[in-house]
Amino acid sequence: MTRLGSRLAVVPALVGAGLLAACSTAGYAQTPLPTTTSTTAAQGSTATAAPASCNNATQSYNPVAALPASGALTGKLAAIRDRGLLVAGVSADSLKLASRNPLTNQIEGFDIDVVHAIAKAIFGDANKVQLTVIQSGDRIPLLQNNTVDIVVRNMTMTCDRWTQIAFSSEYYQSGLKILVQRGSKVTSLEGLAGKKVCAPNSTSSMDKVKATAGVEAVGAATHTGCLVLFQQGKVDAIAGDDTVLAGLAAQDPYAYVPTIAPLTSEPYGVGVNKDQVDFVRYINRVLDTYKADGAWKTSYDKWFASTLGADALPPQAVYGRG
Repeated sequence: MTRLGSRLAVVPALVGAGLLAACSTAGYAQTPLPTTTSTTAAQGSTATAAPASCNNATQSYNPVAALPASGALTGKLAAIRDRGLLVAGVSADSLKLASRNPLTNQIEGFDIDVVHAIAKAIFGDANKVQLTVIQSGDRIPLLQNNTVDIVVRNMTMTCDRWTQIAFSSEYYQSGLKILVQRGSKVTSLEGLAGKKVCAPNSTSSMDKVKATAGVEAVGAATHTGCLVLFQQGKVDAIAGDDTVLAGLAAQDPYAYVPTIAPLTSEPYGVGVNKDQVDFVRYINRVLDTYKADGAWKTSYDKWFASTLGADALPPQAVYGRG
């Protein structure tokens, strides 16, 4: 069988997997959401989110000195405690970050481990979560209208986004790379001039693709959607965070992520409603502990060490905002 024939033989199975993920995602997202009643800042804070100027998008609010007891929680945190579930907006088709395990039907990955760490701090039970599957373009609106409590969906911290929502301290340092057909000599977005490059809509990856001269940007709802287009030959490459592309390449033997320095810096933060400043401070204390006690490294080694290297360390938090 020719190489092209081999590739086409792979497509039906992978396209089917993409469709299955899409259907599964839709069904999961339709799970009734508990009502979020509090829009005030947690722990009684009256502070607002980001100042007008922003020269470091990774700078977040100082963490609380210590996590308060469950009975002492107020504001947003008390509302979450009383509801009995932490509602988190996540992905379900980003292998290694957040994807549905077909054997258990549970969503798992590096981002999901962060959600469980926050839930454990609030409830003493890491499993008291409702994972609501959302698309990239939904992340900010669903935080603004309090449909979800947090978004942990490989979300890059940017100064523009700080004007719309608030972020925790950085919990992972990713970087933009490209996925191309194995054997390609292209190692940059600029090298794809005249080609079609896919990225999810409303993402920093799409912004970068659109800003690259000569490249035709093609949007999709998710990176899985981009992978289907790539396998169908409708796009020539996919742009995305190295964490996401590592998962895509694992699904397609003809896909390849060139070994290059990241084209951009993509710091991930937990997204929170911008008025819930003390909720951010609470999460920052959770993340500090998560990084210091080895839990971050354990999660990284489980999901990424085999593809992204074993030497990674958690990013250092930057505080002092507001």
